[in-house]
This record gives sequence, C-alpha cells and structure tokens, in this order.
Amino acid sequence: MAISKIRMVHKHFRLDPIKLKRAQKILKARTGSETIEPALDLTISEHGRKRLTAGANQRFVKSGIVFREVFGALEQ
Repeated sequence: MAISKIRMVHKHFRLDPIKLKRAQKILKARTGSETIEPALDLTISEHGRKRLTAGANQRFVKSGIVFREVFGALEQ
C-alpha cells in the first residue's frame, strides 16, 4: 500500500492576531502555521458532528414518538 504525500499550499491570510494567539495557546502550538492545521481539522470534524446530529434530530421528530409526563404536570 503506497502512502501518498500530503500536498501543502502556500496561502496568505489576514488574521486577527488576538484570535490566532488564543487558538495557539489552546492548541499548544509553537507557531501560527502550526495552529491553523489543527484548527481546520477541528472545524471540519465539528461540521460533521453537527450534520449527523441534525439528521438524527430530523429522524427523531419524523418518527412521531409521543412523550408522556410520568410525574404529572409541572407547576409553573
């Protein structure tokens, strides 16, 4: 099984230095460049989780399950 090389590209961005420093500290990265890669990975994985959660929620709502209050109505 051949291992493919990761292709890196050079990009130039204008970033808020405070946000970059905060992310760098949270991710324990030494440089700004080391901060961006894991931050992008986290963003991509979070999007996947949100998409799965939304799909599960839609299936739950469409299932028609009815909840019954076991302890009676709550006082307001």
